[in-house]
Amino acid sequence: MSVDGWNTLLVLGGIRSGKSEFAESVVADAPTVRYVATAPEGDPDDTEWATRLAAHRARRPGSWTTEETAADPGRLAEVIATAGPNETLLVDDLGGWVTVLLDPAHQPADDTATIAELAAAVRASAARLVLVSPEVGLSLVPTTPLGRAFTDALGAANRAVAEACDAVALVVAGQTAWLKPAAAPTTVPAQTAPTQGGLAQAGPGQAGAPELAASAGARPVTGVPDEALPEVLTPTAPPAPAPAPATAAPAADWAAPTMALPMVATGLVIQPGMELPMPDDYTGPQAVDRLATLDIPGAGLGVLERVVGFAGATQGTATPAPWHSVRVLLLHGDHEGGASAGATPGESARRARQARAGRGPLARLAAENGAGLQVVEAPTSAPIEDGPALSGEQVESALRYGWRLAEQAADAGVQLLVLAACGAGTETAAAAVLAATAGAEPPAVLGRVITEHGEFDDAAWMVRCAAVRDALHRTRRSAREAKDVLAELGGGDVAVATGVLLGATARRVPVLLDGPVGVAAGMVSRDLAGQARHWCLLPDHGGRPGVRLAADVLGLTPLVDLRLDLGEGATALAALPLLRSALALAAGLPVHPSLGGGDDEDFTEPEPAGPGPTSTGPEPDFTEPEPAGPGPTSTEPQPAGPGFTGTEPAGPGSTGPAPDFTEPEPAGPGPTTIEPDEPVAPGRRAD
Repeated sequence: MSVDGWNTLLVLGGIRSGKSEFAESVVADAPTVRYVATAPEGDPDDTEWATRLAAHRARRPGSWTTEETAADPGRLAEVIATAGPNETLLVDDLGGWVTVLLDPAHQPADDTATIAELAAAVRASAARLVLVSPEVGLSLVPTTPLGRAFTDALGAANRAVAEACDAVALVVAGQTAWLKPAAAPTTVPAQTAPTQGGLAQAGPGQAGAPELAASAGARPVTGVPDEALPEVLTPTAPPAPAPAPATAAPAADWAAPTMALPMVATGLVIQPGMELPMPDDYTGPQAVDRLATLDIPGAGLGVLERVVGFAGATQGTATPAPWHSVRVLLLHGDHEGGASAGATPGESARRARQARAGRGPLARLAAENGAGLQVVEAPTSAPIEDGPALSGEQVESALRYGWRLAEQAADAGVQLLVLAACGAGTETAAAAVLAATAGAEPPAVLGRVITEHGEFDDAAWMVRCAAVRDALHRTRRSAREAKDVLAELGGGDVAVATGVLLGATARRVPVLLDGPVGVAAGMVSRDLAGQARHWCLLPDHGGRPGVRLAADVLGLTPLVDLRLDLGEGATALAALPLLRSALALAAGLPVHPSLGGGDDEDFTEPEPAGPGPTSTGPEPDFTEPEPAGPGPTSTEPQPAGPGFTGTEPAGPGSTGPAPDFTEPEPAGPGPTTIEPDEPVAPGRRAD
């Protein structure tokens, strides 16, 4: 119930400006609204004030509920902070709240701390929230100490709440001016459908969180450049002639509304227990059930039925379309120390440069699939056996950075993301994350090390196992929460990948996982938003033990068993044409004729290319033309009986009855009848 996808809105205005009416119109289409009244009842003899309160109550629909906070000003922050994700709150107004806050009955009180507590609750609000407040910036300075204290406190509250809110509107003489974001609509848009998880939804084409991120002024952190995102490359297939390069397809009709999360001054807030959207529970099974009605021979699509169900659920339709606009996110971030034992120095950087230049397996496969390629530089991770891989601030920045990458893709109309990685030591870091989150033993989830010459390096494998073992021992008393795992063990690429999964989930963009980094991010994302794994599809486990374990924990069943070892992301792109083919068949095949589909009797057999009869049906009066020369007209034996004289001669004078059908003569010598392959045994009837 928010304006243009913003989750929290502050409405400012002067006396009788229409600010309350505007705020009420914003949430008018919400199924239920909790109206939080902050003003005290006032003097019982003040009939004018009582009339104002009665007018406010009369405007509220019967489905709204009213909650009073005048008895305790600190309770307002508690109401906002504890509101559920599916609730809509309208707070009217902060002027009454400040009046109660400065009431001598509540003194002494720390007004500054109470205002900061309110702003923090607004930032973290999971509910849709609209607050109304008088704007005092244009007023005269009161002449009384209490009046000056009121204007100062209300001004401080307005500034703090405006900074915490996603959008701010100023109502003057009934006209709305948008102060935040700068480029806002001039009218209130139609209300969107209720959201899952309490996050505001914006339809396609509406403003999204990238503009919020820009206006929020996210500060950069060393290791992840918040100020810019990498260029999206469009690899081209080298063979000629090549198909026309695929262009970014416009958002399909089935594209679901997008999501936006609360923003703060330092950027996006990513915290445990976020409520993000889930795929449609009904359209996925409906898409699979629909396959049984199609004109498909045999047993159907087999395991690819899961692809149809996944696409149907993520697209929100029983007839999902193939993914046309695809983007590959290649995360490049090395891990120092024992995690990268056996890796060739500089090899991962060479692979990243190769991908940027449109060369290498990943870029070639992306070109064949018409997919864009974005090479993402993640911060280098410190040795996990000695200390944390990243600082807490770097983890926060990496998560926001990955989220912004997913948002950028969604804004560009991307329908499917492919998550890949090419850093040194990535499999070791992923194994450490799996050991910490799934309780696995490092040797059981860490694959063998293969050198650049294709040989196994078991000595390097033992070094990697030892690094994971030492890291787990070092962190044995540390918390196993998502951000702690990323900081201590996961490192930069896993943190960015986790942000990508969360951002893609918020924007309803499915993700193909391929390799240890993607599944490790899926394991970490469970604590931040359990819905993320439902937007992921795993084409192949690649023979990696860690990927197998994570797939079992996440409930992801690999579709194929190609076991390509061309780097993360290559298997997903190799399987993508197969997945698209399954969706194309499911969307394009008609319903079986027995269930009301097309009528096969309307089908006309095409004319044969060479000479021959135009009809294959028998004609009862058809007579084979007589042969040109003398000879029998039929070699079929005639039944013995009176008047039988053998084969009647052809031509005039024949006295035998003419049969309705005469067998044509064979092209060459030999009998025209085919004898049985084996003699018929006594007592057995020949077929």
